[in-house]
Amino acid sequence: MKARAGAPVRMAIRDEADVVVARALCRELALELGFGEGPAGAVETAVSEVAWNIVVHARAGELDLEVVREGDRLGIAVVARDEEPGIADVETAMEDGYTTARGLGLGLSSARRLMDEFEIASSAGAGTRVTMRKWAHDPD
Repeated sequence: MKARAGAPVRMAIRDEADVVVARALCRELALELGFGEGPAGAVETAVSEVAWNIVVHARAGELDLEVVREGDRLGIAVVARDEEPGIADVETAMEDGYTTARGLGLGLSSARRLMDEFEIASSAGAGTRVTMRKWAHDPD
């Protein structure tokens, strides 16, 4: 499975093994694109957080991984989505410490901090879509 510009790789996310594969693939891709260890780890962690949320809250979903170019910038785009149960109050869910499971309540808020761009769209009963980007470097 290899991601390249304009051709996303789609992965089913259903269990912990899928989360492990997704995070490893993202880290590998980030390093291949020239990300340093720190930024590659940030992508890996953010992907792990959103993929794990799919497993815990929705039981199944998908994750798309794509190499993106914008001008001179090269980066990684990740879209994580599920069909339900959705998040009734997204603003509250993005607060550090808020959880509806047994975790620390840092997953979504940490993913937002780790990535350069982060969007979330969700509503109760309609599922959730998280879109994130991390850039390898900014042009001078």
